[in-house]
Amino acid sequence: MAPGFVFEAPSDEEIERSDSEGEEQEQSQEEEAEEQSDSDNEDHVGEGEDEEEQEEERPRVSNKKSQSAWDFSKYTESVAEEHARRSTTSVDQKIAKAIKERSTPLRKPVEDDQESSESESDKQEDYRPEEEEDEGGNADESKSFFAPSDGASFHADSFMELNLSRPLLRACEALGYVKPTPIQAACIPLALTGRDICGSAITGSGKTAAFSLPTLERLLYRPKRVQAIRVLILTPTRELAVQVHSMIEKLAQFTDIRCCLVVGGLSTKVQEAALRSMPDIVVATPGRMIDHLRNSMSVDLDDLAVLILDEADRLLELGFSAEIHELVRLCPKKRQTMLFSATMTEEVDELIKLSLTKPLRLSADPSAKRPATLTEEVVRIRRMREANQEGVLLALCCKTFTSKVIIFSGTKQAAHRLKIIFGLAGLKAAELHGNLTQAQRLEALDQFRKEQVDFLIATDVAARGLDIIGVQTVINFACPRDLTSYVHRVGRTARAGREGYAVTFVTDNDRSLLKAIAKRVGSKLKSRIVAEQSVIKWSQTIEQMEDEIALIVEEEREERALRKAEMEATKAENMIEHREEIYSRPKRTWFMTGQEKKLAAKAAKKPNEKEKSSGKEVISAEQAEALRMKEKRKREREKNLPRKKRRKLEAAREMLEDEGHFEKPEANEKNKKEKTGMSLVDVAYRRAKAVKAVKKAMDAGKIVKKGKKKSNNSSRKTPSRTEEMRELFQTDMSEKKQKRVGGPGKKSKSSFKSKSRYKRR
Repeated sequence: MAPGFVFEAPSDEEIERSDSEGEEQEQSQEEEAEEQSDSDNEDHVGEGEDEEEQEEERPRVSNKKSQSAWDFSKYTESVAEEHARRSTTSVDQKIAKAIKERSTPLRKPVEDDQESSESESDKQEDYRPEEEEDEGGNADESKSFFAPSDGASFHADSFMELNLSRPLLRACEALGYVKPTPIQAACIPLALTGRDICGSAITGSGKTAAFSLPTLERLLYRPKRVQAIRVLILTPTRELAVQVHSMIEKLAQFTDIRCCLVVGGLSTKVQEAALRSMPDIVVATPGRMIDHLRNSMSVDLDDLAVLILDEADRLLELGFSAEIHELVRLCPKKRQTMLFSATMTEEVDELIKLSLTKPLRLSADPSAKRPATLTEEVVRIRRMREANQEGVLLALCCKTFTSKVIIFSGTKQAAHRLKIIFGLAGLKAAELHGNLTQAQRLEALDQFRKEQVDFLIATDVAARGLDIIGVQTVINFACPRDLTSYVHRVGRTARAGREGYAVTFVTDNDRSLLKAIAKRVGSKLKSRIVAEQSVIKWSQTIEQMEDEIALIVEEEREERALRKAEMEATKAENMIEHREEIYSRPKRTWFMTGQEKKLAAKAAKKPNEKEKSSGKEVISAEQAEALRMKEKRKREREKNLPRKKRRKLEAAREMLEDEGHFEKPEANEKNKKEKTGMSLVDVAYRRAKAVKAVKKAMDAGKIVKKGKKKSNNSSRKTPSRTEEMRELFQTDMSEKKQKRVGGPGKKSKSSFKSKSRYKRR
């Protein structure tokens, strides 16, 4: 068991920030941005006894303002340049335009709230759960798979004790790192020996430096004549990758080690050129890394020595499971693998068994997952008040939590709507979600770090690993799906011993999660009751804003449509002008098609039972290679087909996608032993073959059984009026045919009687 994780004093950046209050505003913002980046992932703990030494060290940090790790201009173009290039306007400009065009200014309830603050205010009570359940033992199970970690020490007085070289110690000193955290003290010495490590610790405990420092130490002794990619770090989100990349660059500032960033949303050609120069470390997201490995020339992982998976559980949650297994397969078997996450799931355990060899499990604080300085509150939203949820949020943000607040919404559309509402209400807010470009996402983070905006409205993109100094409050506007995502959301505040608040909106449908939170927090959970009067006033204000919100959304939709039309026109022009050059390039291949990604995302959203059943089927590297080659052969076979057959297959595939029948054969074949599913090409081919066979049978007149079956079914069921008329018509027509076909010897019953009379006479 690890000793308690005790924080003794505020960090260096807070001390420096308080001393530099008299300086100009621009300088203070630059210092703040650098100080925030310097404390990336809170990889150090300040000590009260060394305050004089910290004052001496401060000039070193302040002299290096130009080396700020959060200089976003080197990653992407500015948002203003992007809007000018696209000939579009930002949301803030649309909001300002809507406010100017108001005929009558809206009366904001802020003044009324200030007047009535003495008479009516929010109430805070101790939460009383309906049923108190005994807390289950969450102690780590000792499994034979993991090697014993008896010799691991979770305590170190300084970084000098961890056997690091002078350049790294100098970087730690320049960043103001004084004392290693428990996860750093345990991980660094063991990682230097080359052991596989599976580490878990509370959020904000310095996991980034825990794997960065030993990796950099090993790279100092690399063979410098042979250039190769030796370290690959995989992260679930682009923003976390940018943060890890900037952190490594700061730690390696006094060495010759080169680091490269490979994420989506940025220029592919720039990244390709950087990878061809063979950097020592690559920080990447899985999808873009596989894209470069498949389509970029002279990029491989043959000489990889260290593979690091940061926030591994989130990597698997986002549907990156196939990509991770593919990257693990492409890496050499003789490597060091380190896996870090604040929470461990069953899928992560399976990945550990697949990719790690005799790993050490290091849990810096298995008993205390919750920071001691965090105050957790719950706001109950009753079924009658669910329509006023936005009003409750605005009442809280205008009165109680006014700055450094992260608001988590459930969807991208909800986050964008909240951004518009906050802007129309006069509150400074930024948004962060997947519908924005990479430049807009990075600028939103930068604005929030520099305190240019008070609120950051985000989806779960911002829930993992992002370290923003001084976040005072986290508000879960949309209740998280499970306790794991709740832990990571709440972990954005109360980092490195600072105080923080976590407020969660809980509806009647979220009772199970509320019980889990109450069980985790215990008696420290508070219940907040928001003043009813301010909620009603803000709800009325939002109703008055609805027309303006609709206008802004419509304007954005028109801009998107125009931009799409321009892109199509530009694409057509380029195809005409540069046709030969485009077709001379090698065709890009994809690890997963768009349709397969959608199916994977749907599968990830299914209930836990289906996730568990799919997670049990772990495929080895050889089986994965065999399946990949089989799929490749099928595609080649389809290419060699005649044009008519290919068109028929494409038409059948489109028809199947529209009807949704392609899922049925997969469900039927799950019962079979070997086959786990049927590809779309096979389904389309079989369907087209069946249709062709039925047509031939109909032409030959062999379909008799189907008619008999239909007649049996029709005899059982009461026939409708239309069916009766159809049968009568068919029988009548068959009788007429028999009359025409019948020979001269055969006389029908309805022959003339006069003839018979004539014969008799």
